[in-house]
Amino acid sequence: MVSTASNDLFRNRLGIWWVRAGVVLVIFPVVVVALKSPSVLQIFLISDLVSASVIPVLCIGLSDKFYWWRGFEVVVGGLGGILTIFIFGTIYFGSALEGAKLILLERGLYAEDWSAFGAFVAAPIGGLLWGFGALLARLSFQYTHAKFKHERFDALDRPAPLDPDIHEGDPMYVESSGGGKFF
Repeated sequence: MVSTASNDLFRNRLGIWWVRAGVVLVIFPVVVVALKSPSVLQIFLISDLVSASVIPVLCIGLSDKFYWWRGFEVVVGGLGGILTIFIFGTIYFGSALEGAKLILLERGLYAEDWSAFGAFVAAPIGGLLWGFGALLARLSFQYTHAKFKHERFDALDRPAPLDPDIHEGDPMYVESSGGGKFF
């Protein structure tokens, strides 16, 4: 921390003893927060739950076959997956507070019940359901908007291919010369 603070933050213009004193002052609140915060395993489990709700809808958006899938569905699907964990926990435990605690996995991964397993199953399924619900809502809105404005409904049209003449010389669209060598 001393070298990073000295080099990157102060560009070696502050004396090394002042930087060391600052690091010592920063250490005390860090230790207090570390003693009161959840374990690292719990933090990783929370990030795994978020990933379990976001990754399925994100992978759909990365596929060329699902060209009509937008970022709106990814965001709604990810947040919906987390909401689905809360809904599952509320139904499973019969308490909204316990459902909220399930999002944070306060009982841990190895609880005496199947709540953690259910959360990891509910997250991707709920994320996909919320994502397809968002798709239906977006397409319904765009269809209604197009009919109201007397415009063509083009939300499900395949995107136009890129014209290589327009992007000539752009390093992102340079065509390869065929085969190449590994090294």
